Amino acid sequence: MALTDEAIDKIKGMITSGELGPGDRLPKEADLAERLGLSRNSLREAVKALSMIRVLDVRQGDGTYVTSLEPNLLLDALSFVVDFHRDDTVLEFLEVRRILEPAATALATQRMSEEDVIKLQAVLDQLGDDPTIEALVANDLEFHRLIAAGSGNAVLCSLIDGLSGPTTRARIWRGLTQEGAAARTREQHQAIVDAITARQPDLARSWASIHVAGVEEWLRRALTI
Repeated sequence: MALTDEAIDKIKGMITSGELGPGDRLPKEADLAERLGLSRNSLREAVKALSMIRVLDVRQGDGTYVTSLEPNLLLDALSFVVDFHRDDTVLEFLEVRRILEPAATALATQRMSEEDVIKLQAVLDQLGDDPTIEALVANDLEFHRLIAAGSGNAVLCSLIDGLSGPTTRARIWRGLTQEGAAARTREQHQAIVDAITARQPDLARSWASIHVAGVEEWLRRALTI
C-alpha cells in the first residue's frame, strides 16, 4: 500500500502542478513507471484507485486520461462513501443538510432563471392529492436537486446531491409514521417556491431551514423512543 500511495501522490503531483490537465492522456504505462521510478504494478494500482474516484478515466485499448475534474465527478465518490452510514449517523447528515440547503436555496432565489422557477413549480404540481410515499420521496429529491442546481454553485450542488442518499430512508420513515407529513412537506415546498418566485432570499432560506429541521427533529425523537 505504501508503494501504491507513493504512486498516487506522484500522479496527483503531475496534475496539481499543471503538467497534466483535464482531458490529457497519461504516458504509456512502461514509460510513466520508469519516469516516476515506480514499479508497473504500483502504477497500475494507483491508476485503478484514481479511476475509482473519477480523477482518471481508463479507456480500454486507448489509454488513460485525466477526467474533466469537474466537481460533480470528483464529489460523486461522496455518495458512495455515505452509503455506508449507520442508521444512528443519519442525524449528522441531516445536520449538514440543514447548513447547506438553506444557503443553496438563498443563492437559487437570486440566480435561478424564470424558466427554471417555472420548472420547480411544475415538479411540485406533479404530485396528486394522495401521493404514495415513494412518489413523495422521489418528488422531494427532484425538488431539492433543482434548487441545488439553481444555486449556480457546482461544488455546493454536488455536496447536496451526495448527501441526499442517507436521508432518503429518513424521509420514508417520516412519511410512513408521522400523520400529516406529506401535506406538511408540500406546504413547505410551496412556501419555498413562493419565496424564490418573489426573489426573497432570506425568506427562502428560512423556509428551507424549517423544512430540513422538521425532518431532523422528527427523526431525533424517533431514535430516542
